[in-house]
Amino acid sequence: MDTRVVFMGSPDFALPTLEALHKNTRVIGVVTQPDRPAGRGRLPMPSPVKQLADKLEIPVFQPLSLRKPGALEQLEAWQPDLIVVAAFGQILPKSVLALPPKGCINVHASLLPRWRGASPIQAAILAGDERSGVTIMLMEEGLDTGPILTQRTVPIRPGTTGAELSQQLAFLGASTLIDILPTYLSGMLAPLTQADGLATYAPMLKKMDGLLDFNQPALALTRKVHAYYPWPGTYFILNGKHIKVLDAHPHDTFESEIEGHYIVNGMPAIGTSEGLLVLDQVQPEGKRGMRGSAFLNGQPGWLS
Repeated sequence: MDTRVVFMGSPDFALPTLEALHKNTRVIGVVTQPDRPAGRGRLPMPSPVKQLADKLEIPVFQPLSLRKPGALEQLEAWQPDLIVVAAFGQILPKSVLALPPKGCINVHASLLPRWRGASPIQAAILAGDERSGVTIMLMEEGLDTGPILTQRTVPIRPGTTGAELSQQLAFLGASTLIDILPTYLSGMLAPLTQADGLATYAPMLKKMDGLLDFNQPALALTRKVHAYYPWPGTYFILNGKHIKVLDAHPHDTFESEIEGHYIVNGMPAIGTSEGLLVLDQVQPEGKRGMRGSAFLNGQPGWLS
C-alpha cells in the first residue's frame, strides 16, 4: 500500500502496530511522548516507540501536547493520508482529527464500548471478565467513542497478568489492523456505531492504586495482583515498609481475621473479608523478588 501514514504511540503495546505498518504502508512520521526521566539516575529515556522509529529511520516528533503551537504545522508538513494511533497517551484535538483525508484509526485494547479509557487491559482482568480483545475504530473527539471498524476476541484465562494480556492484544491489534486496512481504504468497510448505553470506563492508573485493601475478598485481590502486574504493581505495608506482591492466589477458609497473618502450605497469607490471600511471590522494599516461603524465613514474628 502506498498510503502515507503517520503513526502515534508510545509504550511497548504500540510496537507491533508500528512494525506492521512499516512493512505494509509508507510510515512517513511517528509522533510519540517526550523523553521521560527513568531509572535510578532519572536520566531522560525515549519511549519504546521512539527507539523503534529511530531503528527504522522514521522521522520522530515529540510534542508536549498536540494542542501546542507548531504541532499541527508539523503534521500538515508530513501530509498524511491516514493517522493510526495505538496507546499514544494524548487526546487528539479536532484540528488533528480533521487533517488526514482517510481519517484517524485507533487500535484499542478492549471490546468497545466496554472499557473505554486508559487502562482497559487491567480493568478487564480486575473485573473478572472471561474475554477481552481489540477494537479497530475511527477516532472522534470523545474518549474511545468512535465507530467500530472491526473487533477480535481472546479468552482471559485464570492467572493471566496485565503484561501477558497486553502482549497478546498488541500483536492481535497489529494483525487485525493490517487485515482490514485495504478494505477500509477502498471505502468498502462500513463502521458500526457504538452502543453508548453499554459503555464502561477504565481510568488512568496511579502508583497508589496498587495498595491492597484487605477488606476486599481474596479473589478480588488476586485479580488485582494479576491485573496490575507489572504496572502499577500491588503492595501492602508491613512495619512501615512497602512489600510488593508479585503473585498470589486465594485460599478458602471458614474463619480468618482481616489483615491477620497466617501460613498456608509454607507460604505467608493475609486474612481478607472472604478467605486468605496467599503470597506466592513478593518483593520486600530494597530487595529482589522472592518466593513467599523465602520471605517468611525472614519474618520470625509473622504469626505473632
